Formats: sequence, C-alpha cells, structure tokens
Amino acid sequence: MSVTELIEKGLNGYPLTPTEIEYLLGFPPYSEESFQLMAGASALSRQLQHNEAEVHGQLALNLAPCPEECQFCSFAKSNKIFTTATEVPIDEAVAMACQFEQVGCQAILVMTTANFAFKRIAPYLAAIRARLKKDTPLIANVGDQCADHAEELVQLGVNGVYHAVRLREGIDTNIPPQQRRDSIAKFKAAGLQLGVCVEPLGPEHSDQEIAEMIHYTASLNPVFSGAARRIPIPGTRMGALGTIPEIRQAQVVAITRLAMPHTTIANCTHEPGVLPGMGGASFFWAEMGANPRDTVARTEDGRAHNVSELETMFWELDWKIQHGPSRIWSA
Repeated sequence: MSVTELIEKGLNGYPLTPTEIEYLLGFPPYSEESFQLMAGASALSRQLQHNEAEVHGQLALNLAPCPEECQFCSFAKSNKIFTTATEVPIDEAVAMACQFEQVGCQAILVMTTANFAFKRIAPYLAAIRARLKKDTPLIANVGDQCADHAEELVQLGVNGVYHAVRLREGIDTNIPPQQRRDSIAKFKAAGLQLGVCVEPLGPEHSDQEIAEMIHYTASLNPVFSGAARRIPIPGTRMGALGTIPEIRQAQVVAITRLAMPHTTIANCTHEPGVLPGMGGASFFWAEMGANPRDTVARTEDGRAHNVSELETMFWELDWKIQHGPSRIWSA
C-alpha cells in the first residue's frame, strides 16, 4: 500500500477501505504525501465538476436555545449564547432566498434549529419555493423530527436535505447516532437527495474515528460530502478544546474526496477558505441569519462570507464559477 496507489485507486473510482483512509490521515498535513493527496483530490473535483465551482446560499429561519445540546453549537441551551427564541418573518425569509438567487447562488438551503417543528417550517418552504426559479434547488437542513414528514418536504418542492451523523454523535450531543442514520434513510426513501459532511473536526478526534466517518459517508452515496472543522464557541467546554489548523482541514477534505464514489460529484469544506479549498473543495456556502458557529444573531454581521467573497476565493484557486441552477443537486 502506497500513497500513489491509493490516490490512483480513488481517481479510478474504487472505494477506499477504513484502514486505507486511516493510513492516509496519518501523514503530517504539511508532508509531501499530503500535498500529493491534495493535488489528486483537486484534479478529481475539477474533472467531476468541469472546473466550475458553485456557491450556495444558506438562510436560517429561526434562532433558539436547543435541547439537543450539541456542545459544539452556539444554539445549545447549556452554552447560554442565545437565551430567547426568535423567528424570521416569512416575507423576510423569502427576500433572503431571492437575494441569494439574484446574486448568483446555484442552490438555496433553509436551516432551522433541531426542535423547530415541521408545521412551522412548511409555510416558509412553500413561500420560498413559490418565489424561486423553478429549476433552483431548494434544500433543507432540519431536525430529525422532520424525517417523518419527508414525503411532505418533497411535495413542498424541496429537492434535498443536508443531514449528517456528526463526529461523536451521542457523546457531544443528546442525539443517538442511530436516530440520525434512521432519518437519513427516511429522507432518501422519500426521494430527497442527500448532502453530508465529516464534521465538526477537532484536535481530539482520532484518525480511526475520522476514517470510519469518511467511509460511512461514502456508503450513503450522497451528492456531496467533504470536511468541516469545528469553530470554537468562546466560553464553552468544547470551545476550550480548540480546533484544527486549516492545513489539516485541507488534508481531510482531500482524503474525503478521494474516498467518495464518483457519483458524489461535489466536495465541500466549511468554513470556506483558500487553503482548505486546495484539498479539492468545489463549493462554498454564503450565509444569512443565525449560524451555529457564530455568537451574533445575524451571521452576515459576524463570521459569514458573502457570495462575492466566496467567488473571489474560487478565483484565487483558479476555478471558474458555474452559472445557472446547481449541477450538484440536479445530478
């Protein structure tokens, strides 16, 4: 087993085993081997997306202390970052979605806290879908309780969902990992496309558990996977653990790309950056509203990047920008 052989295996669309993935994760992120991985992953991403990157827009419908207690999240009730519940008016949510579409986003993603009920989400989705262009994909990032309404999401015009089993799910969160897996199965059974990610990466995560998560995400045959590092929330228990350097993030992004089937045409990284983009990331998110990595209620006033900034990052990486509706969610 050599790095070159495993890169060729990934480039040719053969699945990598957990042992092989763990082996690749074991190289220092600044090593020659890791830069080989990044080069191979970048070449594969550009091939699968015709060297045309995408920028998607994410908007949050609500903000509230969340009982699921994901310790890495600013919404967690025990983290005491946000103590009151608020909702975005429907007309404002529609305006945000339309603004994203007008400035060139190829897909619109609607996010809620995990306990925001489906009956409250549905009117937003109907209103947003009615105003977006017919071929602009509408994606939902919602709680597990919405999985029981997966067919209704389809009827409302939702094209896909982002739903991931997070690293140390059930340990750093109140959510049983099997519950997340069951939700993914329900969403897929209803015909919704699936986006996933290996997240939120922290320095405490071993190569073995990262490798197992990469392998699991590959088994789901998602439209995209990728890797996101944890953004520390100041003053919290998990915030004290810190995060990983962007160069390590780039390494994991690259390995994830090589380990995915070629039917998974896209590769993400979050938060966006040129360095992790070197690992073969092929789309980024612009964000408005609440953000689980931010401590301000409107992330456009905090951590978020706008579309122009993200397109500039892709220019720095020598990507072109794909125009029109997303190919990722339309594949």
